[in-house]
Amino acid sequence: MDRTVFVIPNAIPMVALLGPGDAHLRVIEEAFPTLAINVRGNEVSFSGNLEEGMRLESLINELLVVIRSGQSLSVDLVSRSIEMLKNVPQEHPAEVLSLNIVSNRGRSIRPKTANQKHYVDAIDENTITFGIGPAGTGKTYLAMAKAVAALQAKRVHRIILTRPAVEAGEHLGFLPGTLSEKIDPYLRPLFDALHDMIDQDSIPRLMQAGVIEVAPLAYMRGRTLNDAFIILDEAQNTSAEQMKMFLTRLGFGSTMVITGDVTQIDLPSGQKSGLKVIREILSDIDDIAFVELTAHDVVRHSLVGDIVEAYGKFDEERQAQALDARAPRQLRPGN
Repeated sequence: MDRTVFVIPNAIPMVALLGPGDAHLRVIEEAFPTLAINVRGNEVSFSGNLEEGMRLESLINELLVVIRSGQSLSVDLVSRSIEMLKNVPQEHPAEVLSLNIVSNRGRSIRPKTANQKHYVDAIDENTITFGIGPAGTGKTYLAMAKAVAALQAKRVHRIILTRPAVEAGEHLGFLPGTLSEKIDPYLRPLFDALHDMIDQDSIPRLMQAGVIEVAPLAYMRGRTLNDAFIILDEAQNTSAEQMKMFLTRLGFGSTMVITGDVTQIDLPSGQKSGLKVIREILSDIDDIAFVELTAHDVVRHSLVGDIVEAYGKFDEERQAQALDARAPRQLRPGN
């Protein structure tokens, strides 16, 4: 291809695009090895493979939109943007990374991958959404952000957060301390997310008024939940009966989000997870969405994604070995 010159507007500092010490530029050069990329002043020039050149031009345009939205780029965001442009169909990083769900203390919570945006969109478009994926994919955190946004916009009157206290076998009476002290370890991750999204001083007041409720799943029985945003976390640790009980709590004007990781089931041996069977039961019902998040959507340390993938491969190999061991052996001729 001919040499292409891309002029960066003077209003955008080059360091915002290229990164401190050209860290972003190095990521881009590694992702486009067939292109010769040069930077001079506020001009980025490149030559080489035509298709790769068009993709790089799209990347720069998308990153400029993200910068103009007020978000700072990072090595991670640049890498994720490159991956989105490689997808088929191609995703638009600016649409994903510029979507502001909720802001608190100058910090905005946004999806960071295309799958996360699909998840957020599904919550907007459906009454019940299942977010299924490994640890670190943001399935609970983004659901919490959507709940807070819905409360702030007065689309719901309260937020209800629940999870099964499976490690206590739901028999909390055997644990020492008050009820609050018994259930706190199992609900702490939900409180941690709330503190990122709502002023810490407001949370006790909102809980006392019943605007925010955090309780074990066992406490949902017999209730009808109207005008609420309801989140069931760690749903892989529900039985089929508990899952049915929870879903039938749905009242008018409410939204439900169910999150879980089917690879981390803590139920007693032999008990089937309600999250594993629910897709077969509800897959054909309108207004219910299932969104699968993967290791590529992990937004914690990059090693977490590698660990999740490694465990996935290990489990697949172990299952294949188990199938081979159970398969009938063919007799040799003459036997």
